[in-house]
Amino acid sequence: MALQQIVEQTVIGLGYDLVEVARCPGGLLRITIDLPWQAPAEIGGSRSEQFITVEDCEKVTRQLQFALEVDAVEYTRLEVSSPGIDRPLRHEQDFVRFEGQVIDLVLKQPIGAAAAGQVSPLRKKFRGTLERAEGGGWQITWRDEPPIKPGQRVSAKRAQTPLQALGFALDELKEVRLAPIVNFKGRGAGAASG
Repeated sequence: MALQQIVEQTVIGLGYDLVEVARCPGGLLRITIDLPWQAPAEIGGSRSEQFITVEDCEKVTRQLQFALEVDAVEYTRLEVSSPGIDRPLRHEQDFVRFEGQVIDLVLKQPIGAAAAGQVSPLRKKFRGTLERAEGGGWQITWRDEPPIKPGQRVSAKRAQTPLQALGFALDELKEVRLAPIVNFKGRGAGAASG
């Protein structure tokens, strides 16, 4: 049986979702797991998110060690972890789950001529908000504003750059991840209340 199948059967059999299987240098076998996700409407409208714990990782590690030994899969070290703050998005369900979040997107091919010349035709990398496109499918929206330096005053009269959008199909994507944005000071729009 193939490595992907062994891992997938074991992880799903334990009640988790398999996010990624990666063979790394030095014989490291890296497995990323997550808790199964249901749309908020399916669970009564609640948006409380649960996360993978150390105990979850230990449970999957023990079971995978046994399954990999039975099928004689060679590896030096096994690492089981949660997806983290820069979680990869691969399936339609991932896009539905993280709609409205800031993502980092890399296209397989440059976009070509778009946005009336406002976007470089060679551009492949974008950071913006993941949204549903009007005709179905997905899009990313962003503003190409220069970053504000710490301590820099920003005039309220400063003209805002135009909002740009790029529609895409999942097969056009090389990689998509949640943008690892962390607010250590706990201030601003992204701060959690409580």
